[in-house]
Amino acid sequence: MVLEAYTYVFAIGSCFALLEAYNNGANDVANAWATSVSSRSVTYRGAMVLCCIFELLGALTVGARTASTIKNGIIPMESFRDNAGVQLLAFACASAGASIWVMWCTKHNAHVSSTYSLISSLAGVGIATVGASKVEWGWNGGQGLGAIFAGLGMAPAIAGCFGAIIFSLVKWVVHVRKNPVPWAVWTSPFFFLIAGTICTLSIVYKGSPRLGLTEKPAWYIASVTLGVGFGLFVLSAIFFVPFVHAVVIKKDYTLRWWDAVQGPLLFKRPSPPDAENARVPNYAVLQHGAEDDDVSVSQESEDPSPKKISDDEITPAAAPSSEVNEKQHLNLSESTQEDYQKMLKKAEDKHHANLRKGKGPLGWAMRTLHANPIGAGSIHETHNLIAVVKRIPAQIVVAL
Repeated sequence: MVLEAYTYVFAIGSCFALLEAYNNGANDVANAWATSVSSRSVTYRGAMVLCCIFELLGALTVGARTASTIKNGIIPMESFRDNAGVQLLAFACASAGASIWVMWCTKHNAHVSSTYSLISSLAGVGIATVGASKVEWGWNGGQGLGAIFAGLGMAPAIAGCFGAIIFSLVKWVVHVRKNPVPWAVWTSPFFFLIAGTICTLSIVYKGSPRLGLTEKPAWYIASVTLGVGFGLFVLSAIFFVPFVHAVVIKKDYTLRWWDAVQGPLLFKRPSPPDAENARVPNYAVLQHGAEDDDVSVSQESEDPSPKKISDDEITPAAAPSSEVNEKQHLNLSESTQEDYQKMLKKAEDKHHANLRKGKGPLGWAMRTLHANPIGAGSIHETHNLIAVVKRIPAQIVVAL
């Protein structure tokens, strides 16, 4: 039966659902891609295309259980007593409350989770609609509020452990080697194996029921998961390793991404004659404002050098051929690093100053930390103890 009388409620709820999706892009999606974009591993346009693909793919393949939790894991379906109109209105109000709250937090630079905002909004709507006794406050088979917020507490610790394990693995396999670059290239298929296995396991074991995978035996799940993981391992060894070896180790700057289909033939590809020259783009990520741009423009107008090099331009620099040139090159590198650190410090100070101008919780926290620095002397001295007490609430806000 089509409930035409409640079409307007559905339309209004859909508008707030779109606002939630917008807020999700401004928070959760931005957090997921921030490291890749800021390190210049992926461009802004590339990140937008990839997030459109993988956000949709993730929602279709592994989003069913989350949707089921939101649908009837917090407010049981029977609590509405088969009143579809009240249920539709309740979920529309929950969507409106969550989207407005997340939008306010985004506006005021406060860190927020779209998922937990919606969960809390559903709990509030449940109290107002069917009463607090009907809301699933406990575990409820992993779908209640107790299980959800237990995950909120466990997630940082688990993520921290995984981050430490992965970084330690990279450190001891690659970084500590005398010549780490070849180690990074030759061991890369192993990381494809790990990523492919974990992603496949999340789809096969916790995927959408429409995929027909919920009733499969354990041996099927294990074989499919490991099969996909080792399949990626083999494909990366055939195509990815030769391509990266040619670009990074042989320094063949003439290759393009589509040349990866040549596979092992790239091992026999000769290097360019000037491959030993450094051809590295400037990946320095600094936050420049209008004042910095004006200063840079004025400095360029005063500089009599005939050629200017932009940040994105690839600059060839010949390798030093003598011991004297090598020492000069090292001195120049050290001075360049010092200048770069000064620029980073200046950009960081300017960023903190902009945060202190904010009117939200983050602005208050930054102003409090700036006004109460740790002074000279030991931490147990009176003035430092007072400063620490004043800084604790602000540090919690900044950490969140």
